[in-house]
Amino acid sequence: MSADPSRYARRAVTIPAMMLGFVFALALAPLALPACVLVDLARRRPTMPTTRLAGFFVSYLFTESIGLVQLFALWLACLGSKERLARRAWTVQRRYVGMHMWFVERLFSLRFHVEGDELVRPGPLLVFVRHSSIVDTIIPGVFIANRHLIELKYVLKKELLVDPCLDIAGNWLPNHFVARDGSDTDGEIAKVRALKHGLAENQGVLLYPEGTRFSSGKRTRSLERLKADPLAHERASRLVHLLLPRPGGALALLDAAPACDVLFVGHSGLEGFSSFKEIWSGRLTGRTIHIRFWRERADSIPAGRDEQLAWLQRCWERMDAWLSTTEPESPAPPLRAAG
Repeated sequence: MSADPSRYARRAVTIPAMMLGFVFALALAPLALPACVLVDLARRRPTMPTTRLAGFFVSYLFTESIGLVQLFALWLACLGSKERLARRAWTVQRRYVGMHMWFVERLFSLRFHVEGDELVRPGPLLVFVRHSSIVDTIIPGVFIANRHLIELKYVLKKELLVDPCLDIAGNWLPNHFVARDGSDTDGEIAKVRALKHGLAENQGVLLYPEGTRFSSGKRTRSLERLKADPLAHERASRLVHLLLPRPGGALALLDAAPACDVLFVGHSGLEGFSSFKEIWSGRLTGRTIHIRFWRERADSIPAGRDEQLAWLQRCWERMDAWLSTTEPESPAPPLRAAG
C-alpha cells in the first residue's frame, strides 16, 4: 500500500480531469469524428489513422472512467478495508486490462501470434519484459495475468501515477512505483526486492529491465553515455533492438528468496505504438503482433552479481536475435474496418 501523503492531492486533480475529459470527448465526438475522417481522406490515408487515433483516445478515457467507477464501487463494498481491497482488486484489474486490449485490437485491426504460451504456468516466477511501446504494459496483463490467472506484482515508474486507475488499484495491490530521480537508490531496490517475498504458485513479479521504452535515438544516446565503461558499452553495442538492462532491480529480484524461474517476454509489432506521432503515421494498423515466451529454470541462474549480469545479457541477446527475425510486415490495404 502506498504511504505517499501527496496521493490525495494528486487524485483530487487526476480523477476529475479523467472523468471530465471523457464527458468532453463524448460531447465532441459527433463533430470530431467526421472531421477526422475528412482529414484522413484529404491525406489519402486508406488506413484512416487520424480516425483510429481519435477512437483510441475516446476508448482510453471511457475505459479509465469505467475503471474509476468500478474502483469506487469496490471501495464502498469493502468499506475501505485494505485487506479486502487488495484481495478483490485483482478482478477489477483484469477487467480493466481486458477492456483496453479489446479496444486496441479492434480499433487498429491487430492480430496476435503467441509462442510458448504453455511455459507461463506454474509460478511463482519473475517476468522480464521488453519495453518498446506505450501499450505493451497490457501485453503481460492480457496474455499472462488474464489468460493464466497469474497475479502479477508490477515494478513501474512513478510517473505513471498520473493515471488515476493505476494510482488507486496499483497502490491497493502489491506493486511498487519506482522514483527514478536517484535520491534513494538503495531504498528503491529494497522495495523491489520485497515484492518477491512470499510469492505463491499463482503469482509473479514483473519488471521491464530496460527501464524505459526502446528507440533508436535512446540506443544511440545510451551508447554515447557508456563510452566511459568499455565493458557495458561492448554489451550494449551487441543489442540492436533492445537497450542494455539496468542491473539494479533485475539483480535484486534474481538474488532475493525464493528462487524462481524467469519468464522472458519478447514482442514485435508494437513499435508503431511508441508515441502518438507513430500511431498517427498509421504504421501500427493491420499488424500481426508476435509474442514469444522463454522460461529459464531457477537452477540455471548462476550465483554472484557478475555471473548473473552476464547471464541476463545472454538472455537479452537471445531476445534481440529473435526480434531480428520478426520484422513486422507492411499491412496490405484495403483493411477490414475496425471492430
